Amino acid sequence: MNDEHYLREAIRAAREGMNSGEGGPFGCVIVKDGVIVGRGNNRVTSSNDPTAHAEVVAIRDACKNLNDFQLNGCVLYTSCEPCPMCLGAIYWARPDRVVFACTREDAADAGFDDQLIYDELPLPYPERRISTEHKLRDEAQVVFTEWKQKQDKIRY
Repeated sequence: MNDEHYLREAIRAAREGMNSGEGGPFGCVIVKDGVIVGRGNNRVTSSNDPTAHAEVVAIRDACKNLNDFQLNGCVLYTSCEPCPMCLGAIYWARPDRVVFACTREDAADAGFDDQLIYDELPLPYPERRISTEHKLRDEAQVVFTEWKQKQDKIRY
């Protein structure tokens, strides 16, 4: 099987999820050693979960199926270029590669525009649209100190 085969599976998942009313037109599959180990389609509106994007759903499915919190040795195929949230999740999951079909400009043209997020990221906290405040750093850093000293931690 080649990249195009798995991208078509992601596109099929996008169409099926959209037509079944689960959410927007986005699909994703995750492949390891030629086997699909995770599948997802957008389920934002059907689950009332704004994080239920196709990539996040597929990452959760693959990690459950692989019994691992990382996707080493995997390739993530998605019907559209990942949004900022999904891109963050992808980097945390650490697949070997990402292959996508539509671009973020295609998504924006269909009504899924993430430009606001891209514009907000470099802004100082007081200039962001959602009020963001920084407090209790010293108290919170104690937990990080405890983590650094913890002998039985699982690194990720």
